[in-house]
Amino acid sequence: MRIAVLGGDGFCGWPTSLHLSNLGHDVHIVDNLSRRWIDTELGVQSLTPMDSIQERCRIWKQVSGNEIHFHLLDLAKEYQRLRLWLEEYRPDAIIHFAEQRAAPYSMKSDRHKVYTVDNNVSATHNLLTALVETEIDAHLVHLGTMGVYGYSSVGAAIPEGYLDVEIENLEGEKKGLEILYPTRPGSVYHMTKSLDQILFQFYAQNDGLRITDLHQGIVWGTNTDQTSRHEQLINRFDYDGDYGTVLNRFLIQAAIKYPLTVHGTGGQTRAFIHIQDTVRCVELALSDAPERGDRVKIFNQMTETHRVRDLAEMVAKLTGSEIAFLPNPRKEAAENDLIVKNDSFLTLGLDPIRLESGLLDEIVHIAEKYAHRIDRKHVPAVSAWTKDIARRVVRDPEAVHLKSVS
Repeated sequence: MRIAVLGGDGFCGWPTSLHLSNLGHDVHIVDNLSRRWIDTELGVQSLTPMDSIQERCRIWKQVSGNEIHFHLLDLAKEYQRLRLWLEEYRPDAIIHFAEQRAAPYSMKSDRHKVYTVDNNVSATHNLLTALVETEIDAHLVHLGTMGVYGYSSVGAAIPEGYLDVEIENLEGEKKGLEILYPTRPGSVYHMTKSLDQILFQFYAQNDGLRITDLHQGIVWGTNTDQTSRHEQLINRFDYDGDYGTVLNRFLIQAAIKYPLTVHGTGGQTRAFIHIQDTVRCVELALSDAPERGDRVKIFNQMTETHRVRDLAEMVAKLTGSEIAFLPNPRKEAAENDLIVKNDSFLTLGLDPIRLESGLLDEIVHIAEKYAHRIDRKHVPAVSAWTKDIARRVVRDPEAVHLKSVS
């Protein structure tokens, strides 16, 4: 297939692009390179050194013989160019990663909230409108998040997108109804993903767009089979308090002898997935496309759940690190359970990668190799959800005066 990977220069987009190209698909990366500009804004860089996207694509062709095409385009701001690009290249499938992906970044300030909504919602809606206008019957696969559901506990498994409910009509009769599982976003970023769901529902029912929405857990790991084929193909690795994901951050902290920073009690349960399973799930979703007129197909793209403090204890045992319990910069429940159904991908043949010491050792090795690139003052998570919470956030970059909440 001819596949457009929107946001293909990012943490999930780049290994997905390589994976699909390796399968023989004609891959076109469309990206505005905003993630690189955000690094400049924050004064931080990927732990792993990243070449330009053009150089990465050149190296991939050199080692694989397959060409990945790059197109510089801003989906949120350049609607006319997007429509013309679609008319020219007419992709068979579109993988949509082109959204600002960090909850902490979306909560840093009013400017960051506005940017996240403008970028994410406009990019999604511009894409949907352009597909309708150009009459391109492409399968759209969107990377969403488990975070749209929130993290409260009701003692039941979160279904894959839809919930069967019963309501009473005016005559007192019980009627069955299928609804989208209620969202409860915990940040502006998660709110934009919730808005995406409504946009997808409308354009699927109104215009027959074929859409799959992948509600993904927290991604951990670094490399895939393809990114490991050449040092210049290595995936980006974020360690900072805004973009670094929790397990990767623990492993970075362990590698540089920094206390493992657990916020609050650490009782937050999260869903996780390895980066290799992320690219495999996208492949499986492409092979199971909905028909025109079908409802949006929703998969829970995760493989296991863990409490944050349990992850910290596991990494501490593996590496001999200390754990520091700090005030939580997020506005969330101190403890929650999380039960998630993920039957669809298992039925399609996913053999999940589980947390194991070998893979954790690999990340620690990478962290130690590139430890000289780590700026310790960017390690703490300091972006706060409210002004009141911001006054309690620990901002000690050298971990000298870490304050325990216990």
